Amino acid sequence: MRLTSSLLRRVGEWSKKYSNLPDSYINRAMRQVYWRTPSKPNYLPRTIERKQFRFSIYRPWTTEFHYDNAPGKKQKFIHVEPIKDWSFFRGDRVEILVGKDKGKQGIVKEIYQERNWVIVEGLNTKLIKNMKNKNFPGIYMQKEQPLLVSSQVQLVDPSDMQGTAIEWRYTESGDKVRVSVRSGRIIPIPISSKETIDYKLPQLYQEQPKDTTKADVEKVTFAPALKTFEMDIMEQMGIKEDRVPKKFYWY
Repeated sequence: MRLTSSLLRRVGEWSKKYSNLPDSYINRAMRQVYWRTPSKPNYLPRTIERKQFRFSIYRPWTTEFHYDNAPGKKQKFIHVEPIKDWSFFRGDRVEILVGKDKGKQGIVKEIYQERNWVIVEGLNTKLIKNMKNKNFPGIYMQKEQPLLVSSQVQLVDPSDMQGTAIEWRYTESGDKVRVSVRSGRIIPIPISSKETIDYKLPQLYQEQPKDTTKADVEKVTFAPALKTFEMDIMEQMGIKEDRVPKKFYWY
């Protein structure tokens, strides 16, 4: 079945938080344009490009993603039910409901919002053989497999360390929080959800020489005004217009 959610063409918000990459780069890395009209004024801009992508554990800017979505490669699209309020974040403690690790608890390591998946650190693993060739038998390694958030995992209530269903509610101050259905206690969003590949916390990041500083961002470099570019330059240079324009007719 085909994907019916709006995640057909874009990466989920919480899937790309850790990468700390701009949306423009991600869209450019994903885009596959097969044909476009010439860049001439008598052509309307039209393109033929890939509209649907198969998302997996590989990010759109990786070689593996491009291999899975190579031109001409047949894809089996899976139905993904869109989740309005995403409830699982990096650093959450969850309980597994299926498989050999049923009943065990672990920490969410990665999020794949396009497929409603999470990776739990050290649990739901599978043996993967690597580096096998005719002279070497290969090495077996345990690799975590994704779990579906809608039916295979649930959040753990920190008050009693038991799995529970949750609801999003608003506090008296207007903050949106996760609340345990069983105990009614708030399940806070972990601090590690703000962590990226560049820093542990936003306030701990140290600016680099090539970064755009906060002072540069706050500096006003352009103030809109009802004047043309030539009028703006003349005003800044102190030039006064004393020429008398010729008469012209619009018809």
